[in-house]
Amino acid sequence: MNSNKKIHFEVSERKILLRLFDVLLVLLALYSVSSIFDFKYFTLSEDNLYWVVVLGIYINIFGSVFEMYNLQVASNQFQITKSIVLTTFTTVLVYLLTPIYTPELPSNRIQIIIFFLTLFFTLVVWRFFYVSFLASHRFIKKAILVCDQDQLTELVSGIENADPHYKFIAFVNSDGTANVSQKSNPIRSIPIDELEKFVRRNPISELVIASQKTDGITVNLYNQLIHMLENGITIREYTQVYEESTKRIPVQYVSRDFYRYFPFSRSNQNHLYLLFSRLFDVLFSVFGLMLGFVFFPIILLGNLIGNRGPLFYTQDRVGKNGEVFRIYKFRTMVKNAEANGAVFTTANDTRITLFGKFMRKTRLDEFPQFINILKGDMAIIGPRPERPVFVQQIAENMPFYETRHVVKPGLTGWAQVNYTYGDSIDDSLVKLQYDLYYIKHRSIFMDINIVIKTASTVLFYRGQ
Repeated sequence: MNSNKKIHFEVSERKILLRLFDVLLVLLALYSVSSIFDFKYFTLSEDNLYWVVVLGIYINIFGSVFEMYNLQVASNQFQITKSIVLTTFTTVLVYLLTPIYTPELPSNRIQIIIFFLTLFFTLVVWRFFYVSFLASHRFIKKAILVCDQDQLTELVSGIENADPHYKFIAFVNSDGTANVSQKSNPIRSIPIDELEKFVRRNPISELVIASQKTDGITVNLYNQLIHMLENGITIREYTQVYEESTKRIPVQYVSRDFYRYFPFSRSNQNHLYLLFSRLFDVLFSVFGLMLGFVFFPIILLGNLIGNRGPLFYTQDRVGKNGEVFRIYKFRTMVKNAEANGAVFTTANDTRITLFGKFMRKTRLDEFPQFINILKGDMAIIGPRPERPVFVQQIAENMPFYETRHVVKPGLTGWAQVNYTYGDSIDDSLVKLQYDLYYIKHRSIFMDINIVIKTASTVLFYRGQ
C-alpha cells in the first residue's frame, strides 16, 4: 500500500547494530594494522579465535558501563567521545592484564600504544559516522497518532522525549470535536475521512491508537484501520509503544485496566531464578561488606569531622508483602533532621552535610544495607524500599503503588539507574512506572543490565 515506507530500526535493533559494528570494525582495523605494520600483539588465526571473543566481550561490557550504548549519548559527539576514551582505556588495560585469555604481554611499549590507538580511532570514526549520517536520518520513525484532542500534547511528549528518533507527524482527533487549527499545534491534524489517503501518500511507519473512549473509534475509522492493517500498515496501541520506548509501565494511561499487565514476569515464581538471585545476593553482600571495611576508616574519620554525630542510622522501610523492616545506613544528615516530621529528601536538601553529599554521590552510605540483604530483608536488585508514612501517602494518590511490594526491595533497581532521585509525588509516579516494568520483565539479563548501569552511575558520580 505504501511504497514510500522507509526502513526503520527499533531501539533494540539500533543497540545491536552499535554493538556488532563496534566489534567487527575494531577486529577489521586490528587485522589491517597487523598486516600493514609491524604489529605482533594481536594477530588472528584459527588457534587464537578466543582472543576475538574475549575482546568483543570486553568492548561490550565496558561500553555498557561507560554508556556507549545509551542512544542519547551515542547521538552526541562530545558525550560519545568521552565514553570512547574511557571504554578504550579500560578495555585495553583489562585485556593486557588477563593474559590467560588474551595474548601474552607485548615485548615493547609501542605495541601497547598501537593497540590502544587502533581501538580508539576505529571507534571514534565509526561513531562519528553514526552520529552524522545514521542517527539523524535513517532511524527517524514517522507515525500517526489517533487520540482525543485534549491528550495530544501529553501523549506526543511522552514518547518523543524518550526516543528522539520517534516522530508523530500527524494525528486524528477521535473525540468527536472540531480539529485543532494548524497554527495552534505543530502536528498536522487529519480528518478521519482522509486518514487512509494520507497514509498512502506519505512514508508512515505505523499508526498508534490512544483513544481511551470506545465511542471514539467510529465505524468509518475502524474500517479504514482494518483496511490499512490488511495492506501491511503496522497498527499498535499507545501503551505498547510507550512501554517499548520508555521502558516504563504507563500506569497513568491504563486507569482500571491494569489487569492487562498481569501476570508479571515468570521469573517471580521461577525457583531456579530465585535460588540464583539469592546466591548472588549473599556472595555480592559478603564482597560488599569486605569492601566496606576497606573504606571504613575514611568513612569513620569523615563522619567525625563532617557529620559530628552517630555513624549509623536506622529507619523503618516497607519490604516484600508490605512487611516493615529496619534498614541500615551510614548517616548523611545532621542530627534530628526530622524533628518536624518526615519529608522527602530534595536535590539540595540543607539537612545533608557536606560529607554526607559525598557519601550519597558515591553510594558509600548504602554499604550497611548489605546486612539487610544477608538477613533476607532486601535483595541486590529490586524497587527501592520506601518509608511506611510515604507508602501510605503515595498509595492514597496513586493506583497500583503497593504492587511494587510483590518482590523484595533492592539496593539498586531499574528506577534508580534510569531516573534521578525522587523528591515529590510526581517523581514517585515515574519511579513506580520503572519499578513495575522491572517486575513485569524481571530476568537474569535485566539484572545484569542493572548491575552494569549501577556501576556506570557510581563511576560518573551520579548518586544523590
